[in-house]
Amino acid sequence: MTILLYIILGIIALIVVLALLAPKNYDVSRSIEISKPKAEVFDNVKYLKKQQEWSPWAKKDPNMEKKFTGIDGEVGAISYWNGNKEVGEGEQEITKIIDGKRVEGELRFMKPFRSTSGSYIDLEDLGNGKTKVTWGFKGENKFPMSIMMLFMNMDKAVGKDFEEGLRDLKSIMEK
Repeated sequence: MTILLYIILGIIALIVVLALLAPKNYDVSRSIEISKPKAEVFDNVKYLKKQQEWSPWAKKDPNMEKKFTGIDGEVGAISYWNGNKEVGEGEQEITKIIDGKRVEGELRFMKPFRSTSGSYIDLEDLGNGKTKVTWGFKGENKFPMSIMMLFMNMDKAVGKDFEEGLRDLKSIMEK
């Protein structure tokens, strides 16, 4: 009985230590330079339907179910998706727009697991008709997900997808 108690206390202590060491937040982003004026790039990235044209996840499941509600390109617009195991099920809502500069959203994942992240697309005028686009997402790692993040690198998990999407956006914009 005493040994069992020590084992249980040891497991609890391990969980507490792991929870203390685990990252509490994440912020993953990638940037690219596009040879188009900021206003023109913003006119693409603010629309959820246009984002589907360069979204790496749309390519992972071209047959995924998609629904759009609200006025696209405005706060409150929602893009819903339900697809294969690679893309899962969820929705993205535009939560804030700083005209010509930034689009913020909330990503609500339903499958394969429930979580919520903030998303953002920032634009910076580089002059000479060029624009720097930064695409990212950030959020909190709540317990017990925080412990799982000790063994998973969020940057590696989605960074390449952001890079692919930005390359596709650049290709579309610079045609």
